[in-house]
Amino acid sequence: MKPALFSILMTFMSLTVFAQPDLGKIRMDDRVYVEGIKSITMQAAGLPLSEPIMELNGGGITLTFDDLEEESRYLKYTIIHCSHDWKPSDMNPIEYIDGFLEDNIETYNYSFNTVVHYMQYRLDFPTANMRPTRSGNYVLFIYDDTPDQPVLTRRFMVVESEPVGIHGNLHASSVINDRFTHQEVDFTVTTGPYVIRDPIMSVRATIKQNGRWDNAIYGLTYRSGFPGELSFDFDDGRNTFPGGAEFRTFDISTLRSNADRIVGITFEHHQNQAYVLQDDARPFGAYESRNTLNGACLYHNADMRNDFSEDYVNTHFTLKSNFPFQDGDVYVFGQLTDWRILPEAKLHFNETYNFWETDFFIKQGLYNYQYVYVPKNNKNVVDATYIEGSHYETRNQYTILLYFHEEGTSYDKLIGVGHVKGL
Repeated sequence: MKPALFSILMTFMSLTVFAQPDLGKIRMDDRVYVEGIKSITMQAAGLPLSEPIMELNGGGITLTFDDLEEESRYLKYTIIHCSHDWKPSDMNPIEYIDGFLEDNIETYNYSFNTVVHYMQYRLDFPTANMRPTRSGNYVLFIYDDTPDQPVLTRRFMVVESEPVGIHGNLHASSVINDRFTHQEVDFTVTTGPYVIRDPIMSVRATIKQNGRWDNAIYGLTYRSGFPGELSFDFDDGRNTFPGGAEFRTFDISTLRSNADRIVGITFEHHQNQAYVLQDDARPFGAYESRNTLNGACLYHNADMRNDFSEDYVNTHFTLKSNFPFQDGDVYVFGQLTDWRILPEAKLHFNETYNFWETDFFIKQGLYNYQYVYVPKNNKNVVDATYIEGSHYETRNQYTILLYFHEEGTSYDKLIGVGHVKGL
């Protein structure tokens, strides 16, 4: 059979067999839909701690996650193209997928010599069976056998092979009242090969702080410019973020001794237990400089060299505060909670010892974290300054994403990615 005819036949077969996912049941964000899925990482292939951004027709992304439920799953995946603000695109999947419309996750390994048994899944994307043909925002949708059994969704981005130049500048906020607490991200875009006739309508920018999506700034339009250059330099606060504080740290890569900020390692109730040094609320403290991973974590077992030997540890956190949290709740937050507000990470007041505490399972490794405040009357607000304070000197990392809705097309291209690091 001729290759072209074979390709057409395979595409027809995938269209007839693949059931489109019900977009009403899944979210176009990073989310877990079943119990037991933990320690999710998604990054550019071969670049630990990077964001999941790949170049169109080059490079890739790597996803790994653990399944602690030890259930028999037949995991499949597809990708969903989205607009610059993460709404599903109007395109049909065959317009942005080259190959099959769904594929299997075939790489998995069982944990080795661990108290908590798990299976780790891995996907290196794109594959020979599926490749994106358009740049822009995507959601990787993983499900168990059929799309009506969602497992998790993950955002990733595909940038054009000839991106624009983005030159960023990070400094204290231009808003006088925020000068000592907020950071401003100004940047200039050199449009290069792109002819942008109506930038106010066709160009949008997104700014992310430390890889987070929950507090990202979406839909920025340019302020000024001239042919070949667009300026996103504002002085009204629309491109500012609370600086926050440097993340707190601890190390549970070894269970044989107390490492960084660990005051106790035990084995109780058939579980590994770790106790993090007590923290103090610091909303009005001075800025404290330290090197951090900007909220990320690195999974690692310092006691064994075998792959998949990182065990899960029930990790205890305690927070001392001289003011109450009457109108909201406080949570441990960071990549260790998948940048989400998790019920198990909520702190509860211990009246006997007069501090707040919680404990939950995380994998062995090096960790960053912070405490965030969520008001009872607005669960969508995640305030990292209420407990941690906010300083313009904090060494945060910002990612700038530039989108272009070209005339005659039906989707938002990602035409540039820029990075700006701490002050």
